[in-house]
Amino acid sequence: MATIKFRNVVKSFDNGKVTVIPDLCLEIADKEFIVLVGPSGCGKSTTLRMIAGLEEITSGELYIDDLKVNDVAPKDRDIAMVFQSYALYPHMSVYKNMAFALKLKKLPKEEIDKKVRWAAKILDIEPYLDRKPRALSGGQRQRVALGRAMVRNPKVFLLDEPLSNLDAKLRTEMRSQITSLHNKLQTTFVYVTHDQTEAMTMADRIVVMDKGIIQQVDTPQALYNKPANMFVAGFIGSPAMNFFESRVTDGKIRFSEYEFDIPESKISSLQSYEGKDIIIGIRPEHFTEFTDTKPKKNTCLMTVETEISEMTGSEANIYFELNGKRHIAGIKTSRKICSGDTVNLSFSSSDVHFFDKATTKAIQ
Repeated sequence: MATIKFRNVVKSFDNGKVTVIPDLCLEIADKEFIVLVGPSGCGKSTTLRMIAGLEEITSGELYIDDLKVNDVAPKDRDIAMVFQSYALYPHMSVYKNMAFALKLKKLPKEEIDKKVRWAAKILDIEPYLDRKPRALSGGQRQRVALGRAMVRNPKVFLLDEPLSNLDAKLRTEMRSQITSLHNKLQTTFVYVTHDQTEAMTMADRIVVMDKGIIQQVDTPQALYNKPANMFVAGFIGSPAMNFFESRVTDGKIRFSEYEFDIPESKISSLQSYEGKDIIIGIRPEHFTEFTDTKPKKNTCLMTVETEISEMTGSEANIYFELNGKRHIAGIKTSRKICSGDTVNLSFSSSDVHFFDKATTKAIQ
């Protein structure tokens, strides 16, 4: 079993002058694949390094399997860490890189050989065991780094942006390999990334962080469908959600020269906002192009001028300006749309997210 618990953990630097994590409370379940995601400097890597024991905890408590590990040395925590830079020994073969930690433990040669070849088979790197790291591709080196962690059979795998040095195709391949590896090993994975696509495709749960504070912890689908605030809504999803300043008036939402009826599911929660300004959020993929000028029920129609168009085969990302701010609509279309073209857009009120303007929290 490998549960991890943060209880009111604080991390400060410079004798308390700089606090990067003010109060972290988080529980990670046994065998869970949890991803810490957020912009640079949000505290996700620091959180990972505290689990590893590479950063001391300023205050609070950290438990691994109900054992308080605040003062436990990294080597005694039964964790393995995979770094962004692979951190392979260049003068050693792949085999020796993977076997090194086991040799330090003075395991029998037969046991070391069995573990190394077991990991190499799972990761499909058996043909490269005699090669040096410089003779491998980036994806192959990353698999060696994973194999070096696997042979130790740790309670917890810690992965710190392991795919950021790979090209787009390799990142996609390695995402599926790491997910498959987790399914085979059935152990706890804690994964750090700034790439929300990695988080959405790999995680059982995602921890969204900003400025050292957890904004929301939930499944990928729940974060996408019910973000807790504007930060989560804008961070999860690609391209990012559009936000429009709006006003609640007589059962309608009005923004710029457009309006739509408040969806029935939101009538009660928006009653107290009558006559007040709110923020509405619409994901780019929830826009469609319309040709019928008669709107369907619970639909808002917009006519915009294209600033930039990114054609991606059967879809196009249309950039347009409204009230001095740039927005984006992702629509399915077979025609080429150029800068300056007028595009008729629509969206359903059921796809709209509503946020309190003052607190930025979602209006549920």
